[in-house]
Amino acid sequence: MTQTHIASLARIADFDKNPYDVRALRHGVWANGEYVLAEVTGIPSELYVIETCSGEMIPVQPGDQIIGALGSRAATLEGVGSYTDVRGGKMHALTGAGLFGHFTSFAAMLPPPLSLHYRGHIVRNGEKITMRQFAIRAQDTGFSVPTILLFGTSMSAGKTVTGRRICALLSSAGYRVIGAKLTGAGRLRDIASFKRAGAVAIFDFVDVGLPSTIVPQDVFRTAIRPLLSHIDKLKPDFLVAEAGASPLEPYNGEAAIDELGNNICCSILCASDPYAVVGVQQAFGHKPDLVAGPAANTTAAVDLVMKLTGVPAINVIDHGTMPALRTFLEHQLGLNLANQCSA
Repeated sequence: MTQTHIASLARIADFDKNPYDVRALRHGVWANGEYVLAEVTGIPSELYVIETCSGEMIPVQPGDQIIGALGSRAATLEGVGSYTDVRGGKMHALTGAGLFGHFTSFAAMLPPPLSLHYRGHIVRNGEKITMRQFAIRAQDTGFSVPTILLFGTSMSAGKTVTGRRICALLSSAGYRVIGAKLTGAGRLRDIASFKRAGAVAIFDFVDVGLPSTIVPQDVFRTAIRPLLSHIDKLKPDFLVAEAGASPLEPYNGEAAIDELGNNICCSILCASDPYAVVGVQQAFGHKPDLVAGPAANTTAAVDLVMKLTGVPAINVIDHGTMPALRTFLEHQLGLNLANQCSA
């Protein structure tokens, strides 16, 4: 039985409550962040799953329809593509969140991506429905929240796991923490894990109308400033902010870090290996306060990070290192988490 699924990039929209129409439009008028309907095609693989607005991953079959958003992705470990590369209506799900485009480069080690065929744009009264129409609106009044920045050498470098551990430590000590993912390709699961770890609220660039942050820098800054102002108005004690991918990839990571400015009170680099720490540190010109991720998987790796960079490293995946992470945060942030927690 054919089903229509609303992917998580549409979680800010109202498609589950209000009617809409579908109209096929020529490719020349397509634009980033527009909602479209696509039909699942091809032979199902492990990647034939979609992330719903609740964050649940559900399987899809040929003939099913999905509401997603046009956008772009440039993942170093998985695939590269954009809605601008679509030809003849043949598309892919660039992420399970319903980021739609066409892969022009795809990792051979992965199973075939979810294939789609464009059926039309989501419209009301003949007008295209876009993510920006549902974006958070907030006056740009500035941002002054102490921020713990997580950035990486690539995707899948341990940023989300590290952020989750930090949210848990700070929130259990009584601090109001907000978790945010400021750059990357939209997925709900990352920031949802911050909420489960104790963050009082979670946000990402989807909340301000971006399917991914592969957009011109001025577009990104214009979108992200209202989000930061909105977070500022909520008056958290700390923001745990993840910059997806690495600052040197085309996701506007460097611009996001610049927007956070002097509010960054702690920066943690999540790296794939010790030599990657050196590469990002030299290329980006920023020395982190701590290294985490696979670059800290063993004592040999931790020792090599210190030898190469002079930066301490903690294997945060190991729950046994939570006391070390707590001690690091206490020193870096000037807190006494143990006393606060027992109060």
